Amino acid sequence: MNITRRRGTIAFFITLGVLLVGLAVTLNIGWVVLNERTVALAVLGIILFALLIAGVVLNTVFLVREVRRNERQDSFLNAVTHELKTPIASIRLYLETLQRRPVDDVQRQQFYANMLADSDRLLATVEQVLKAGQLGQRHRQQSRTLIDLEPLVADCIAITLKRHHLSPENMVLEPVSGAVHLRVMGIAEDLRTAVLNLLDNAVKYSPEGVRVRCSLSITHYTWATLKITDTGLGLPPNQNKRIFRRFYRVPGRAMTRIKGTGLGLFLVRAIARQHGGNATASSPGPNLGTTITLTLPLANPTTTSEPSAASFKNKQQKGVEERA
Repeated sequence: MNITRRRGTIAFFITLGVLLVGLAVTLNIGWVVLNERTVALAVLGIILFALLIAGVVLNTVFLVREVRRNERQDSFLNAVTHELKTPIASIRLYLETLQRRPVDDVQRQQFYANMLADSDRLLATVEQVLKAGQLGQRHRQQSRTLIDLEPLVADCIAITLKRHHLSPENMVLEPVSGAVHLRVMGIAEDLRTAVLNLLDNAVKYSPEGVRVRCSLSITHYTWATLKITDTGLGLPPNQNKRIFRRFYRVPGRAMTRIKGTGLGLFLVRAIARQHGGNATASSPGPNLGTTITLTLPLANPTTTSEPSAASFKNKQQKGVEERA
């Protein structure tokens, strides 16, 4: 019902814009015809006509974009509500079970494990929303360190396997050719968030079985490239860029059945760009899998991580205490 109403609103604004443009054209033609002997008035009419048309078109485009933005935000709120409500309801159910009847130790431990998994899911959703707000701050200052990508990606794979109860063969990191260390200057927490989001997406959108391949390489001598390829639902040809928009969800029954906030890939691209890189997507087509490519500039071999002001202050304080 809401989708039908929004489409009707969009159609109304487009129709109104077309009618206003038609009215403006008619009035302008009448003006020119009535004042064809006066060149100055005819030129003035044409200028006013151009300004009027531009204003009407811009107003229509703005209104349609606002309607679509509101639609994406409503979808986001519904998704976040579901992502928050489901683990809370699950934790409450386990607690009520433990409170109402006695359970053996094995079952109790299983309940604890399930509650911890639900709390991790709840925390991940909250952190994702908070991270999206933080990345929106253009002047976000944070110290950057030298990061080796291979162990970071390997650690993210281990976390994802544990989180989704998968076997090691479901998600494989191909060895880097040669004794090459792919190091970048960046914020480890943010890069970890980006890689975890990519891996979680690869798992979520592979309902028929998870087979994910990750590879690290150097491209064009100055870029570190991480490719994550799955064999899941894939993407239609016109969705490769849209999936990185805030709150955007790929339309289609198969896609909408998979729950999400529409922030994962937006965060990935925002983090990549803040590090001087980018994130892109490619897919042979629906049900043929997807490859997400994350590129980051390689650190200068002579670059070393600079200690932050806070760490320097802590070391200074520690030295004072030792001398005391």
